[in-house]
Amino acid sequence: MAARQLVVDVHTHLYLPRYASILRQRNTVPKIVTRVRDDGCKEERLVILKDEPSGGRPIGASYTERNEKLKFMKKHGIDISIVSTANPWLDFLQPKEAHDLAVKLNDDLEEYCSTSPTVRGTSMKQLYGFGLLPIVPHVGIDSLLETVKQISASSHLKGLIMGTRGIGKGLDDEELDPLWAAISEAGLTVFLHPHYGIPQEAWGEKDNGHVLPLALGFPMETTIATTRLILSGVFDRFPSLRLLLAHSGGALPQLSSRLASCIVHDPIVASRLKHDARFYLGKLYLDAVSYGSEELGFVSDVLARSNRYETGSNNVDQASRSIGSGRMLFGTDHPFFPPLASSEKWKSVVENLDAIENVQGWSEVDKIGVKGGNAISLFNL
Repeated sequence: MAARQLVVDVHTHLYLPRYASILRQRNTVPKIVTRVRDDGCKEERLVILKDEPSGGRPIGASYTERNEKLKFMKKHGIDISIVSTANPWLDFLQPKEAHDLAVKLNDDLEEYCSTSPTVRGTSMKQLYGFGLLPIVPHVGIDSLLETVKQISASSHLKGLIMGTRGIGKGLDDEELDPLWAAISEAGLTVFLHPHYGIPQEAWGEKDNGHVLPLALGFPMETTIATTRLILSGVFDRFPSLRLLLAHSGGALPQLSSRLASCIVHDPIVASRLKHDARFYLGKLYLDAVSYGSEELGFVSDVLARSNRYETGSNNVDQASRSIGSGRMLFGTDHPFFPPLASSEKWKSVVENLDAIENVQGWSEVDKIGVKGGNAISLFNL
């Protein structure tokens, strides 16, 4: 099977057994609790947010067991998955505990991936991973750099997943500059994923389940964190930093021109950046987890136009939507949002693949790239 024809899932999660065991021992969020359902059967529920609706979400083997991940991939025609620990990562631990657990979980994930089957007709494994950093408040930078070295030395870990709070002050904290430098030098990709969302009071008193926090809160968290990174000049200081945004970049593509206008009119930041804010969006990678072809097409346009906004550029031509596709990668968000019946295929797979297939202005080559070729190139598989 030619590499350009492979389907690669870059947004797919797991809770390694060591990590799940810790969550089962906890009495406060995050935690895994066991309860008895109305039918008398026991079930485990994952609670990762304060005031989480429905007392968390039911979980099963698909959250922790590799065979279930591989079965899911086979059923849906996914050849390779770049798996990552699902939120909340190590945020609830003290620095020493977080460091020790990060090292152990990265070793666990390397074994999880390195002992997975190969993709038929290739030398590639079916599973690769994003490692973890002990990026918690008050952690020493040496601890973070040591863990970057561990991930970089692991054959099957191709980057790291990171939340938006950094070491307490956000990702625009200058104390993280040595970390961005080390990640850039190692050629690792940072998968930026939300967890904290928007304060609960923003959603009002009506019970809307998980809809508002997940559909709006998570993407806005990503939007704000990435904007703060842009405003801080991180992408000017570390132009080779590779950042992959969850959920197609949240609302950042839609708001990028408004952002650029606000910067120009604000004396505090007007001269801080080397380029127009819209330039930096073209340096990002975005997953294609948006569920609609029109949304993917729009995001692709925003990425494609970025070079027009490089300082000194004379390029005023309308960029081809095809150009933006090169920085977009298929994802499923497995094992979240399962189908209601075991015989059904997951909507997150079917709808996101259909969305890629139906983007107007993308060639077949572009679509093959978004489905898998771009990931194979980015992660040097």
